[in-house]
Amino acid sequence: MINFNPALTYDSIYDFEGNKYRTIQIGTQNWTAENLKSTRFNDGTDIPFVMDVSAWALLSTPGYCWFNNDSVGYGAIYNWYAVNTGKLCPEGWHVPSDEEWTILTDYLGGKNVAGGKLKEAGTAHWLSPNTGATNESGFTGLPTGYRNYGGGFKSITQYGFWWTSTAWSSKGSWYRDVNFSYTSVDRSNSNNNSGATVRCLQD
Repeated sequence: MINFNPALTYDSIYDFEGNKYRTIQIGTQNWTAENLKSTRFNDGTDIPFVMDVSAWALLSTPGYCWFNNDSVGYGAIYNWYAVNTGKLCPEGWHVPSDEEWTILTDYLGGKNVAGGKLKEAGTAHWLSPNTGATNESGFTGLPTGYRNYGGGFKSITQYGFWWTSTAWSSKGSWYRDVNFSYTSVDRSNSNNNSGATVRCLQD
């Protein structure tokens, strides 16, 4: 069970498939407070489900999976080609850009402390000690882990990774991550056939 912040008021939205997501206002932005789990784009077309390690590594088109191909609790893992379609999030919402993520972390006091304010509090999902986790923002970040560009699954319970919609080269794009052992939000880039989770931001 996800530990949302009981002191805050959440709204909700639905994706094309009817999955419900809590949403939370953080500063001037309205975010989903849960990771996307849709298996269809917002026009109803299927997102290809790719389990095989070699097939994932060779992708240059959209794909999604579940962590270790058997866990749906933290949401779906998408490659960046799926993000780049512009059709992942429900109508009226979008995958946030690198700049929009920076607006979020700046509002929460800067990248060195924003991670603690974004992470789900406690150690029900996070590896101990989950340093500085207060979830005062209501974002309720979970330790999703990721799928590397070679197709392997890594770092569940330790890291939360979220794609941005912003490319940094022809082969890679920006993401944000948080970790169980620090309070910061890190900004880095990864190959486009890496897999990470997605949050949506209202247009």
